[in-house]
Amino acid sequence: MSDLSPAPHFIKPLLETPFHGRARALSQVDSFIPWAGYTTVDVFTTVEQEYFAIRNAATLYDLTPMVKYRIRGPGALPYLNRLVTRDIAKLEPNRVAYCVWCNDAGHVLDDGTVFRLGEDDYRLCTAERQIDWLLDSAVGFDVEVSEITAEIAALALQGPTSYAVLRTAGLTGVERLRPFDVGHFSLGSSPLTVSRTGFTGDLGYELWMDPSAAEEVWDALMVAGRSRGIRAIGSQALNIARLEAGFLSPHLDFVSAEQTVRTGRDRSPIELGLSWLLDFDKGHFNGRRALLAERTRGPRRRLAALDIAGNKPAHNALLYTEADGKREIGSVTSAAWSPTCKRNIALAMVDAPYFKTGTGLWAEIYLNRELVWERRMSRAVVVQRPFFAPERRRATPPGEF
Repeated sequence: MSDLSPAPHFIKPLLETPFHGRARALSQVDSFIPWAGYTTVDVFTTVEQEYFAIRNAATLYDLTPMVKYRIRGPGALPYLNRLVTRDIAKLEPNRVAYCVWCNDAGHVLDDGTVFRLGEDDYRLCTAERQIDWLLDSAVGFDVEVSEITAEIAALALQGPTSYAVLRTAGLTGVERLRPFDVGHFSLGSSPLTVSRTGFTGDLGYELWMDPSAAEEVWDALMVAGRSRGIRAIGSQALNIARLEAGFLSPHLDFVSAEQTVRTGRDRSPIELGLSWLLDFDKGHFNGRRALLAERTRGPRRRLAALDIAGNKPAHNALLYTEADGKREIGSVTSAAWSPTCKRNIALAMVDAPYFKTGTGLWAEIYLNRELVWERRMSRAVVVQRPFFAPERRRATPPGEF
């Protein structure tokens, strides 16, 4: 094998995104993690620096590994309406909708976003590969489903100065995009699709482009954002921001019903607090009967937002009743100290009826202090989510911070 030949897949099993060269050059701690077959940055410098850039400046996050499917054809709309729980007929062209889809038992297989790019042309974005389920679900519909992950490079530009960065870069008209709108622009010589979407709960955009334009777009944004504090960020900082926004993360807050092997580990949209995504009036969809029955009897458990005493994140903490602190009623799925909210926050799966807002609980937290484990029992209360929802995230036109 010549020195110029690519390394065999078993020697270098993870793919590199079109932004990998730029990311590698900025990485100071060499912290990379796998995501959907790609290698991506977990932390560039420190989690603290990157987190505060999300909330006070502008940030770039490589979204390319997000799995993307093109769904098109005369049967695209009825196919999607059978697949997901939300009524996609209400989605106008150049708009985006968050959605989930379930198996026949009403348990979540995955969540994602649907982009309506044309009359019969949609893009579905997911965290994990779902091609087998999507193709099986397409039987009987006049629709073409194909994976296009490698055909589209994507960046998340998030933070209060994100609009100012795009304006400085020359994207005239981007200020007219409302939340969940899609617009078409160019940056230099590169066509660019921009959606006003994101995973931070803040003002922000997601940029979609041909992989050949990736480095040109990255460089242009870095130049345009130099005076606005732009910074590349990794997954750890993003996870704190998404938790503040009350967004769910697969493999943390739920596991796909296709991947669970133990009874009772899969979750329904109702249990995940996503009842607002269920449209029972649109006609039949996968899991409709089971979800109707669950709505009638009420959920046995539900994902709840918690405000926990102290400043020690309650990672994987068990939860107990407030009355005696002995009866186990749930466990924490995601937790963090919120620097912006100055609160110890968490998402937790809690048994009925203890998930009601205002209910007091006990959280059993274990802390490792110089290789010695300490146990803390901290008071917790069920609160409303999101924990953080700034007005700037929805302002149209956005403020030029």
